[in-house]
Amino acid sequence: MYRATVHVTLRPSILDPQGKAIQSALDSLGQTAIESVRTGKRFVLTINADSEQEAREAATKACETLLANAVMEDFEVESVHALELVA
Repeated sequence: MYRATVHVTLRPSILDPQGKAIQSALDSLGQTAIESVRTGKRFVLTINADSEQEAREAATKACETLLANAVMEDFEVESVHALELVA
């Protein structure tokens, strides 16, 4: 068993109104050092696979087919690691 962490974000060319609203709120709270905010989604997948490579491929396929909108979003399979199973 493996655990994969995936991040899905809007492409840089796509407007992010939620990120803009968050940045504006931070600015009004005095957090003026933060110049921009981009929002996204984080998925943690538990994958039944025989190898790390197979788990990474399964996570990538999940992103390509469902988790990320290929027209508007980019994704990154950030990490894949084996789970220690407790007996």
